[in-house]
Amino acid sequence: MSQTPNSNQPVVYEIRVAGHLPARWSSWFEGLAVTSEPDGSTLLSGPVADQAALYGLLRRVRDTGLTLIAVNQIPSK
Repeated sequence: MSQTPNSNQPVVYEIRVAGHLPARWSSWFEGLAVTSEPDGSTLLSGPVADQAALYGLLRRVRDTGLTLIAVNQIPSK
């Protein structure tokens, strides 16, 4: 798994897209949690194995025609 510098913790990302996606899309996005937000967006969140996996997820966002709003790395606690 990709790790934060000087840490053994996996890197967790949040990918925000426009519109609400059904929870069943979780498997399409490699098991990330799919959360519908009150502002009308969907948050895909969870650990990502490495940069190649992150780019693969972003390619899926593009290939499905979803509008990408943000990608954020969540600091480990």
